[in-house]
Amino acid sequence: QVQLVESGGGLVQPGGSLRLSCTASGSIFSIGSMGWYRQAPGKQRELVADITSGGSTNYADSVKGRFTISRDNAKNTVYLQMNSLKPEDTAVYYCYVDRMTTNWGLLYDTWGQGTQVTVSS
Repeated sequence: QVQLVESGGGLVQPGGSLRLSCTASGSIFSIGSMGWYRQAPGKQRELVADITSGGSTNYADSVKGRFTISRDNAKNTVYLQMNSLKPEDTAVYYCYVDRMTTNWGLLYDTWGQGTQVTVSS
């Protein structure tokens, strides 16, 4: 069974930092693009950042200059370093993988369970 396991969420004061991690576990041979989405109460889920298997990155305008996405292909893990956090960053953050080649074949659009990030004083 293939799954995405997230960690690193929590409560932080405005201006603080958090680092999210997401590891794809199971019999995986390759992974395409990995990314982070977030969903605040009453709002639609939105893309925060994503990164291709080759390392090209893309960010939402609201997080540019504050968040950094990276990945360790050997560990099947994607990270999101979040600095200068603001109350409006409060949301459930979801890890996403667009495509994985696994022992059971191709898997598309795989999501993690979500991790809560709360920015508040």
